[in-house]
Amino acid sequence: MYAIIATGGKQYKVSEGDIITIEKLGTAAGEKVTFDQVLAVSGDEIKVGDPVVAGATVEASVVKEGRGKKVIVYKYKRKTGYHKKNGHRQAFTQVKIEKINA
Repeated sequence: MYAIIATGGKQYKVSEGDIITIEKLGTAAGEKVTFDQVLAVSGDEIKVGDPVVAGATVEASVVKEGRGKKVIVYKYKRKTGYHKKNGHRQAFTQVKIEKINA
């Protein structure tokens, strides 16, 4: 059984027991999170929402929060002496999918 959920402007295909990395939620490790934007659920048959499946939720627990690897952003324009170096680390939350309620 799997479900497709939407969180942080992205969509994720999840099954029970999966550990996924999503956009930062702002919750501490060990807390429970419920995703109610379930776009599709597959069991014996596939239920597709319009836009979400009515009454379907996905329960998860927060494993950890952190920041990803540094991405270097380098801007350069030739012949003008312009160059700029910048770094960015994206914040994330790791969650473990506990149960899919459909």
